[in-house]
Amino acid sequence: MSIIAPAKLAVAWLTMFVVGTELFVFSPLLPVLAADYHIAPALAGLSVTVFSLAYTVSAPLFGYFADRIGRRRVLIYSLLVFALANILTAAAANLPALFVARLLAGLAAAGISPSIYALVGGAAPPDRRATWLALVVSGLLVSLAVGASAGGLVGAFFGGSPIFLALAGLSLGLAWLNRWAWPDQPDRPSAGLPAEAPGEVSSAVLARRLIPMVVWSTGLYGVYTYLGAGLTAAGFSSRQIAIAIAVYGCGAIIGVLVGGRVADRLGVKWTANASLVGLCACLLLLRLAFDTGRLVEPALGLSSAVAQLFFPAQQAGLANDFPRQRATVLAWNNSALFLGISLGSFLGAGAVAAGSFDVNLMVSAGFAFSGLIVNAILIPVRLPFGQRRRGLR
Repeated sequence: MSIIAPAKLAVAWLTMFVVGTELFVFSPLLPVLAADYHIAPALAGLSVTVFSLAYTVSAPLFGYFADRIGRRRVLIYSLLVFALANILTAAAANLPALFVARLLAGLAAAGISPSIYALVGGAAPPDRRATWLALVVSGLLVSLAVGASAGGLVGAFFGGSPIFLALAGLSLGLAWLNRWAWPDQPDRPSAGLPAEAPGEVSSAVLARRLIPMVVWSTGLYGVYTYLGAGLTAAGFSSRQIAIAIAVYGCGAIIGVLVGGRVADRLGVKWTANASLVGLCACLLLLRLAFDTGRLVEPALGLSSAVAQLFFPAQQAGLANDFPRQRATVLAWNNSALFLGISLGSFLGAGAVAAGSFDVNLMVSAGFAFSGLIVNAILIPVRLPFGQRRRGLR
């Protein structure tokens, strides 16, 4: 690892932390926004929907541009637009203005995340690529546990505007930091690759590689979206719900960091399969914990940790197999993630309405098991880099 490598990872981690905080802070701020605009919280929540839809649709386009005109360039410009979007969010005088600001923020975030992932994937040693990507992804998860909660607390006392102005200032600072951290990136990311480098991507191949991500996120976020409602129905107090979700968040952070190391050592397909079969088993265990009213928090933490083994393995597999189009395929991977979140929320609502949160857990466990089958069939086996290197000797 070069001297500047830790600095690059730190800047990438901070960038994802700020992007995640900007997204996740809307949940605790919804009552504040609803009061400011004199609307129902559900209507204010559409601002999150606007952000997500803008991100989902535009991420592949920005990934394509990043692979063509330079990942560093797209990242810096996107951070500048992200800062502008937060200034507009802070200044929004009515709901339509807020929606426009959130649309712009979603577009900017769609240019930031894939570029960061592609830059880190390209800079990482091949035998540590999943570990590096997992470290960067942990910035998003920490923002859920720390950034969003702190922002919600500040918003309760001072309103939402100071938070978004602070995020705008951080985005401007990160534009400068990322410009410093990635000075050696060529304008054309494929310029340093040999002519025979693998990874030319077709739509059919890419669709096949993204199906496991859609199924995984559908199962996982079908549970998470309605977790608060499930805990409330189980008789948890507000304090107990906060503790349970904190345990869930800590499990996610541990899982994604462990998943990166495991994927580097044992292979991305093995790690993804282990995560999917483990998630299925853990959701069944969580159903038992809810039914008995015992060990719900440990079961939540374990489920979250096991589930998050999948994400760095999926990212590393794509980054390894498509070096010329890293930003493009990782952008599509993020869109697949958001598609799965939307499907999970929709199908979870149906499961809860038809039965209960227990039914939702069973349906989500079924998705995890089907994801295992899909991943086992569709994803090619790749030996870990260290084993491939030893085999060449």
